[in-house]
Amino acid sequence: MNLRLLVTLPALLSILWSPWPALADATCVAPGQWIQPGPDGWARSDGRVVIDAAGAARVVLLGENHADADHHRWQLHMLAALHARHPDLTLALEMFPRAVQPVLDRWVRGELDEREFLTASRWSEVWTYDAQFYLPLFHFARMHRIPMIGVNVDRALVREIRARGFDAIAESSREGIGKPMAAPAAYRDFLFGSFRHHGAGDGAASSSTNSVEFQHFVEAQLTWDRAMAEGIAAVLRDRPGTRVVGLLGAGHVLRGWGVPAQLRALGVTDVQSLLAWDSSEDCADLPQDYASALFGVMTPQEPATDRPRLGLLLDPGDGGVMVKAVEPGSIAAAAGIRVGDLLTEVAGRASRKPADIAAAVQRQAPGTWLPLTLRRGSDTLAVIARFPPESTP
Repeated sequence: MNLRLLVTLPALLSILWSPWPALADATCVAPGQWIQPGPDGWARSDGRVVIDAAGAARVVLLGENHADADHHRWQLHMLAALHARHPDLTLALEMFPRAVQPVLDRWVRGELDEREFLTASRWSEVWTYDAQFYLPLFHFARMHRIPMIGVNVDRALVREIRARGFDAIAESSREGIGKPMAAPAAYRDFLFGSFRHHGAGDGAASSSTNSVEFQHFVEAQLTWDRAMAEGIAAVLRDRPGTRVVGLLGAGHVLRGWGVPAQLRALGVTDVQSLLAWDSSEDCADLPQDYASALFGVMTPQEPATDRPRLGLLLDPGDGGVMVKAVEPGSIAAAAGIRVGDLLTEVAGRASRKPADIAAAVQRQAPGTWLPLTLRRGSDTLAVIARFPPESTP
């Protein structure tokens, strides 16, 4: 299915609002079904009820798995449905820092083509996820002249807070972000799982929720949450009649912990948090406060693309490119690349930013090998990423 193919509004409404057979287990989210929390737990819901509530709210947060195409298709359907209800929308986007706002404005005005837009917004450096997942959303915004607002901060600020803590950063260097509201204990526990999963540190210090390293990690995440909340609140203040639709990672939305909590601290309480739910995920113990509603989507499939993929989430690092996540079963995983590795060379050339890795990967032909040099702790290692041969019909 071509991601750029926009469904017609009648077809869209039939997808979102059509009646479905009763569920055998009302606590699970089958593809194409909505569920909402109620007095007796999670239950099947008519999509019209969900859309009515979302359409009336001042803020709708659409949480996503950044690398799942179906999550972005669902966001596009929701955006179209909400726009049909309330044409005065504003898109608040985690993908873009505030510094690239002039580029977003030019895109919505139709002054840039796709290549120019992605280059000028520094997509391959700032976000790194597949732009093809997001471009249908951006095209919808441009087609309907929906303002696109970058509500993130520069990653350098987040890295600095993670290294030194929020209070150590001069107020003039915080991009205007106020001190975030403290994280509740349950959110800290959730973040600790992410902290450990992403290889945040080694030794006893990294295994303790009381460590300075973890505290700085929490402050960095809260700064992300606060920045997006302040960006959304600013839109509501500057455009009183608009409704804000936020596109951001599910981790910033679920349980009302991240951006919703920071919005409440700013006095914004009319918020609907909607999430896509993969059909293979266990939902037997789904908390009542997980979201305002969940929509079932298919379990992610390998994207149908002939473009090579390493399967890495990357961040700029000190002297190289830092590996933030490794996709299970990917080319990178098979090569032995780990979270926390610092990629210093690709194909014999120094790698200083994620775009260097992305460019080298895009040049790879099927069946070829890509040499990489990385630092892991005090060790320097050479690994080979082996791209599979082109499949034959």
